[in-house]
Amino acid sequence: MKLLKIIFLTILFSNISLRLKAQEKINYLELGVTQLNSGNLGDAIKSFNNEIEINITTPNPVVFFYRGTAKFNFKDYKGAIMDFDKAIELKSVYFEAFFSRGQIYSLLGNHTLAISDFTEAIRLNPIDSTFYYFRGISKMRLQNFLGSLADFNKSIEISPEYAPALAARGEIKFKLRDYKSSVEDLDKAITLSPTRSRAAYYALRASSKIKLNEFAGAINDYSEAIKLNPGNADYWYFLGFCKTQFENFAGENGALGNFNKALELNPKKIEAIYGRAFTRNKLGDSRGAIEDYSRAIEMDKTKNVKIIYDKKMTKNTLDELRKGVEDKIKMSEYSTERSEIYFNRGASQYKSGDSKRAIEDFNKALFLQPSNVDAYFLRGMANSEMGDQAKAILDLNNAIKLNSKYSEAYFVRGIIKLAIGDNSGCLDLSLSGEMGYNRAYQVIRDFCN
Repeated sequence: MKLLKIIFLTILFSNISLRLKAQEKINYLELGVTQLNSGNLGDAIKSFNNEIEINITTPNPVVFFYRGTAKFNFKDYKGAIMDFDKAIELKSVYFEAFFSRGQIYSLLGNHTLAISDFTEAIRLNPIDSTFYYFRGISKMRLQNFLGSLADFNKSIEISPEYAPALAARGEIKFKLRDYKSSVEDLDKAITLSPTRSRAAYYALRASSKIKLNEFAGAINDYSEAIKLNPGNADYWYFLGFCKTQFENFAGENGALGNFNKALELNPKKIEAIYGRAFTRNKLGDSRGAIEDYSRAIEMDKTKNVKIIYDKKMTKNTLDELRKGVEDKIKMSEYSTERSEIYFNRGASQYKSGDSKRAIEDFNKALFLQPSNVDAYFLRGMANSEMGDQAKAILDLNNAIKLNSKYSEAYFVRGIIKLAIGDNSGCLDLSLSGEMGYNRAYQVIRDFCN
């Protein structure tokens, strides 16, 4: 009997050991990195979440860095910054995290913070040419042209064939009116770059050639840029401008055709309207020239007026996003409990479009059962449908208090906040996406950046 007991305990501990080893085999960090590299961002974030939960008492900065990288690729910039903040908090010499956070600040237009992060990354790792390049870009955006030139020089000193730095230095030299040297840098950048990256470099080189009165060379460069990117109205306009210098006005391949193409792509491009007016006049089309000149004059009166369009979420957009929330509320066994009956009737009325009666039923359900999280959620949806966004947010706050993992509640609260001009909605969307509700990332891409 004692022998049997020993054998049983041995098998029991053996099974426990096997289960523990099986759990140990799942390296969520490695799995997440693999998913991240394959572009499976949603699953990568889930894996990193699991790794963070497993090691919650001894957090690993690397996991936060990679989760931030996944969010960065989802264009969830606010969420990514929070993760890079945490990585740096845990590892103060994490230069990759400083650099990545700096890139986000640069994308968001906060170049002062970007420069600070790039500078710290350079202090910790002074031999990476890309760090100097990105700091130079931010300095250029702040009109610090000499500072950016010094950074591009250093980037090229470390990596002489780094095409982006050569092109950027060519752009800075253009701004500093060193046109000949600008052309030389862009010659090298074009030679070293993959074909798909060359369009902007050709256009930059053409700009310097125009300043040097090398219009034939500029025409060749804009023609090459258009082959690579035919949808750029600026390229077509400048191609037409260069052709006017040779009095090549007529036809589809002349200046007139180029200006028409620029206006087809951008009907409000005042430079192209003026160029076409000039060309029409040269071709004897006085009436057409007068029409274009008049149009250019009228547009010029309002050219410097700031057009306010910040992608603010309209009521129609809010309604569309809210209605797209998947109904995950499951049917439970039938009960005579009046709270549940009111809730279910309210849910049916909401789905049928009668939000007013739905709210009345949700009120009764919550009076009888104040902990009904789904009643708060659906009442919030109904209040939003009725246009009372303040009440909707209060309901969603209560739903989240009762269930801190309610991803749909974070999502709906986020889009409502954005609709009323509260940018903290982006953080709600980030949390919703982090919890697995991937629709949040589409909204983040469209409204938060």
